[in-house]
Amino acid sequence: MIWALHGAVGRPADWLGLSDALRAHGLPLRGEVRRLDLWRFLDCCPMPLSQFGDTLASEIARVDDEPILIAYSMGGRLALHALIARPELWKAAVIISAHPGLQEESERAVRRAQDAIWSARALKGDWREFLEQWQAQSVLADGPAMPDRMQLKDRRTSVARSFVDWSLGAQQDLRPQLRAVSCPVLWLSGARDEKFTALAEEVVPFFQNASHQVLEDCGHRVPWEKSEAFAGVCVQWLEALAEK
Repeated sequence: MIWALHGAVGRPADWLGLSDALRAHGLPLRGEVRRLDLWRFLDCCPMPLSQFGDTLASEIARVDDEPILIAYSMGGRLALHALIARPELWKAAVIISAHPGLQEESERAVRRAQDAIWSARALKGDWREFLEQWQAQSVLADGPAMPDRMQLKDRRTSVARSFVDWSLGAQQDLRPQLRAVSCPVLWLSGARDEKFTALAEEVVPFFQNASHQVLEDCGHRVPWEKSEAFAGVCVQWLEALAEK
């Protein structure tokens, strides 16, 4: 079964249509794609990144003995924690436009301060203005605007909490721990997203079995900027794994 993790200020509905797209490219799916609501992990109380990895892996292990992760941006970072927590569990993972972690504490401190500002905006600011500021970031500005973000206003407490608990500044540098991940990993990035393409090239060698593919004429939001190409790449890679 495929488990899809959305990004920051994202929704499970972002992955609507993924099942049909994968099937259209010839992938026989065992069940539907499960679109995870990441905000429910923060609805009641804080959950640090290390705890999330254990929690997600344990939940999925109870219902799926061959899970595949497809995870974007913040969801990609969360997926890395789940891969590390239970490396024997996963059949495969597709990680998209994700960050393995900042390497210097000074960088992490700066990021925590920046994300504290985003957290305050999400919790107390005008929601529409918050969304406009989020979309205006350089890494997202040339990509498609994601729909239905106003519906997240009801989840603003959890979204705000994510900027603290799941901040890149709260994340360890995962590079050394990625050596424990034994399942095949496909890391995707967009050619215009130079920062995250460079990160992908740097981090892939840390895995036991990983490859990096760049989608041309594409920025950070790979699955939505190049949806057909993205589905085709995923299906081709998964089918090649099945033949081994």
